[in-house]
Amino acid sequence: MKISMTRLAFFLLITNLADFAMLPTASAQLKQVTPESQDMSSSRLSNIDSLFQHLTGNGHEVAGVSAIVLRHGQIVYYNAAGYRDIARNQLLKKDDLFRIASQTKVITVTAIMMLYEEGRLLLDDPISKYIPEFSHPVVLKSFNEKDSSYETGPAKSEITVRQLLNHTSGISYTSIGTKEAKAIYTKAGVPIGFEARHIQLADKMKILAKLPLMHEPGAAFTYGLNTDVLGYLVEVVSGKSLKEFFQQRIFDPLGMKDTYFYIPADKQGRLSKAYVTDAKGHTVENDAMDTTGGVNTIYPFTKNGTYYSGGAGLSSTAYDYVLFLQMLANGGELNGHRLLSPSSVRLMTMNQIGDLEFPWSAVNREGFVFQVVTEKGSAESGWNAGTYFGGGYWNSTYWVDPKTGIVAQIWTQHFSPYGGELFNKFKAIIYGAITK
Repeated sequence: MKISMTRLAFFLLITNLADFAMLPTASAQLKQVTPESQDMSSSRLSNIDSLFQHLTGNGHEVAGVSAIVLRHGQIVYYNAAGYRDIARNQLLKKDDLFRIASQTKVITVTAIMMLYEEGRLLLDDPISKYIPEFSHPVVLKSFNEKDSSYETGPAKSEITVRQLLNHTSGISYTSIGTKEAKAIYTKAGVPIGFEARHIQLADKMKILAKLPLMHEPGAAFTYGLNTDVLGYLVEVVSGKSLKEFFQQRIFDPLGMKDTYFYIPADKQGRLSKAYVTDAKGHTVENDAMDTTGGVNTIYPFTKNGTYYSGGAGLSSTAYDYVLFLQMLANGGELNGHRLLSPSSVRLMTMNQIGDLEFPWSAVNREGFVFQVVTEKGSAESGWNAGTYFGGGYWNSTYWVDPKTGIVAQIWTQHFSPYGGELFNKFKAIIYGAITK
């Protein structure tokens, strides 16, 4: 049978369009499916809604909460409850924005691992190879609380990229770190990362480089500004600002359309208010505005903000962040866009501190930013050994459980004594809903 050239051309056009339509794109959406299609129970998952309604009810034990749960890359739960703004009676929507604080860290670590895969740096390189100000570090020997003066001695070794990744460098935190670090860093003007002033990350990290370490590099685990230093390292090695690198190399490929250091004006109305439970048990707005080392709640609104904190600066949505988490769960790839190799994801999610004392858990270990569940840790709740998880200052948490295929994210913006209860019950309900 003869086919005319016109009909053949039309056939080829339709075939090519069909092939094109099947190509993965950054805008491809995660699908919401019935829980039963992923061997989970709808009725059991509905207990999440009951929990949320109970804690966000008239007493506002938690002002608002948004959560999303995936199994095997499919959305089985996605909802919100409570308030974005109690005073204005604005209900929280599931696509509202949240300050994600330390959940920024794993995105920065991903950027570092991308550069590592490209041969741009090595994990055991001294950081001074790229940021000379970190040459010849010193360790704190004595500290005078009256005037924040101190004495130091030379460190036995230089800080490595790996030690920044696993928080064993000896760098601590402003505001939430050791008492010595809080005083020394604040006096030197090094911020925590929630920054509304028009200052530069490079300038502050160079100041930090000359301040004393809390201990010898590699000798202990100390949660600190390590990931802010790594953010500056990304800028030095890539030649881009951290904002540009994130947008071009991570957010755009993954289709993350609502993740920012400083939220655009047309989306600022979607940012949840920050709340705290006061000494009388009342839920009140957290309007702290300290930019000298303390907590600042207004930073996401800064016009043309310039401080790209790799450890704390981003705001995002539950959906956007779970795109990122699912990429990790897939071994570094999502929708045809590979950011990392499975090898790098393995490095990020395995014990990277050996037998060092780990102050956050007697049973789990630390990877690159993630806390990693051990066999002993898996006895504490439903998740399995090999699960990796983390959270943020403003009361949020997430985890990836490779064994069950669960990826979960839960946000609040409320310092509340009910936070731990909320997270633990949320987790128990999810694992209780798995049927096989």
